[in-house]
Amino acid sequence: MEPRDILLLELRGETIGTITEQSSSEEKFQNRTLRPILKLQNDLFVAVFINYAVKQKNIFFTLSPEKKLGYIENTIQRDIKFRNSLKGMIIALFTINEYHEYIKNSSNLNKRMMNMLIERLKNNILLMENVAL
Repeated sequence: MEPRDILLLELRGETIGTITEQSSSEEKFQNRTLRPILKLQNDLFVAVFINYAVKQKNIFFTLSPEKKLGYIENTIQRDIKFRNSLKGMIIALFTINEYHEYIKNSSNLNKRMMNMLIERLKNNILLMENVAL
């Protein structure tokens, strides 16, 4: 294993979630790779989303809590450039072997990745509300 891969795995930490004999390869990848990366990058994702919202004329910060949840989801689903940027922040922390596994089924893994990121941002909405405009 390359030194970069070893450092990445040490940085990310342990698997998050349960992996069983019945777990699909996507579920294994999600728990071994995606969840630890999303957890590691959480504060960065929040900062990046806040920056995005500020650049979009601060509309996000004037919305009700329910509408903020919808805004997060719609932004990541519809703004392809922003979504690709977020995806790159995740993929950059893959090991070489994980990347090879990812490209075999990137479409389904991208859906999982973005859904998990959307939920993570929604769960951090209180952090985003305390931003000074």
